[in-house]
Amino acid sequence: MAHLRTLAGGIVLSALALACAPAQADDPDFITFAGGWFDMNRQKDEAAEFRLEYRSDKKLLLFKPFGGVMATSGGASYYYAGILIDVFLGRRVVATPSFAPGYYARGSGYNLGHAIEFRSQFELAYRFDDRSRLGVSFGHMSNAGIGDKNPGTESLMLNYSIPLSSITGLFGGNR
Repeated sequence: MAHLRTLAGGIVLSALALACAPAQADDPDFITFAGGWFDMNRQKDEAAEFRLEYRSDKKLLLFKPFGGVMATSGGASYYYAGILIDVFLGRRVVATPSFAPGYYARGSGYNLGHAIEFRSQFELAYRFDDRSRLGVSFGHMSNAGIGDKNPGTESLMLNYSIPLSSITGLFGGNR
């Protein structure tokens, strides 16, 4: 488990080092739909995982805010808000490390040891002409030792991010 945290930390630091890549000023805010495999590392409390996120186009230095909700087929849910960095590796490929603290409701799902959980994630996506993105992400969620137990878990997800203006445009809204 420690090696996965070290790997995730290395990926985030590498992404920060690459953050000197040119910023894409025309990149919009997104709604992201994701589906995948919860607890894929231990395969003890596996479940399907689904997420809905809002990713802002606003920046503070390199960081963009985002927030979302996650639910599993095992009955767990997670409500979170955090920061991300979009690192453009050319015109089409985007690496996005992110970090988000949040509230975890176990339901009948996996016991992560505390209601407060932290998620770190790395996403690699292809950027289409309309700015939408299709990518895969690997994330780790744990309580960072604030609970009596801290088993943590990993998720492997398929993500589709669509510009918010594409969705609001369907209803006559302009951004």
